[in-house]
Amino acid sequence: MTDDERLHTSVLVSPTKERRRDRKFRDGAARSMAQHDRDTRRTSAKQAYDDLKAERRATAVLPKAGEPGPAALRTFGRFKLPRHQDTSATLAGAYPFLAEGGLSSEGVFVGQDLYSGSSFVYDPWILYARGLITAPNLVLAGIVGSGKSSLAKSLYTRSIPFGRRVYVPGDPKGEHTAVAEAVGGRAIALGHGMINRLNPLDEGHRPVGLDDAQWSSQVASRRRDLVGALAETVLERRLTPLEHTAVDIAIDRTVRGSDVPVLPMIVDRLLSPDQVDDPNGRLTEDARLVGHALRRLVAGDLAGLFDGPSTVRFDPALPMISLDLSRVAENATLISVLMTCASAWMESALMDPAGGQRWVVYDEAWRLMSHPALLRRMDAQWRMARHYGIANMLIFHKLTDLDNVGDSGSAMRALASSLLANAETRIVYRQEADQLGATSTALGLTGTEQALIPTLGTGQGLWRIKDRSFVVQHQMHPDELRVFDTSSRMLTGA
Repeated sequence: MTDDERLHTSVLVSPTKERRRDRKFRDGAARSMAQHDRDTRRTSAKQAYDDLKAERRATAVLPKAGEPGPAALRTFGRFKLPRHQDTSATLAGAYPFLAEGGLSSEGVFVGQDLYSGSSFVYDPWILYARGLITAPNLVLAGIVGSGKSSLAKSLYTRSIPFGRRVYVPGDPKGEHTAVAEAVGGRAIALGHGMINRLNPLDEGHRPVGLDDAQWSSQVASRRRDLVGALAETVLERRLTPLEHTAVDIAIDRTVRGSDVPVLPMIVDRLLSPDQVDDPNGRLTEDARLVGHALRRLVAGDLAGLFDGPSTVRFDPALPMISLDLSRVAENATLISVLMTCASAWMESALMDPAGGQRWVVYDEAWRLMSHPALLRRMDAQWRMARHYGIANMLIFHKLTDLDNVGDSGSAMRALASSLLANAETRIVYRQEADQLGATSTALGLTGTEQALIPTLGTGQGLWRIKDRSFVVQHQMHPDELRVFDTSSRMLTGA
């Protein structure tokens, strides 16, 4: 229909019909344009896809297996590794390209770090100064023949050139005597039938900087503590307040009446007080048990060591001092008494500001901790280690030895456990299979560390320094091996 005809016809059509027809015309035109646009885009996309496929077919690429000859193993794709997800604690030990950085090169050479292959050094004073540890004490455990004694001797003897001194307050087997003599120190041997005497009432070493009044007060306090500790060791119980008073009066009267007070004088004062001090006989009754307990040290089965002036002297200037108790090793009470006296010697030297830094070595610790008075003195020294500038070393066969100290839940058990808690360096040498669970629990070992312990060879140990672990092979010079050896009688019979 032409425009003229449509115009002529429109006169005869109603307005409503005209608008409906226009709408249909416009809708049809819009649909036609949209379809045409879709067809155009589809055609363009198909053409681009065909062009890309043709380009890929025409492109020469490397084979998946790589090129032959000198260019072998090169591929066009990226190198991919399978993904592995784990905790950082596990990956630190599993990832083959990570190794512990060590404790730096400052300190005493111990041996070789078996994981990194580098030299391993250790010094508790340096680690404390650098803030890596807060407690300088050390616990060392290992079965017989694992090499723990040699390690202990290497640690303290190699520290001597760095200005450290060594004190062994009790050596039940006499193992440290040869070492002390080799480094220019002294081993003090005590035992029945020997001429050596140890007077518990000696004044001891006088620290610098104390006036006469301070020194007198310190000596009086140490004498009271020491005589009381000796009495408690023999009685195997704590003293009552009345017994403490009797001991104080006996010491005071003895010191006033003699230039060189000795233990027999204290015993006489306890068993036979002056009439002025005991007008009604009550003091004699209060002091009776203490007097008879101390009498064992001067006239009983423990006599011969404490009944006269001292014939040996504690010289804190020596590089090493060891108290050889091998001649009284069969008497646990006598060992405890001797070590209690030796601890009093040491304490007077430790209080000296000019005393320097010192290793204090407790060998065969299972013997020592069965005596409450001695255990309390050990605990006090461990807690004051930083103040005194000392590093305590406690040597066990196995950590379950701590379970044999006192009853479960007792004060003694708590004191023994605190020694382990106050040592941030724990060294574990080979342990028997039945000890692994207790050792792992006490030290908080991982499953990998626990499984490693029974496989350790002689001289190999797991070092736990705060939250870091090392596996170290101890190395010794032939001269050290000759002095440190503790198995010569098994090998040669000599």
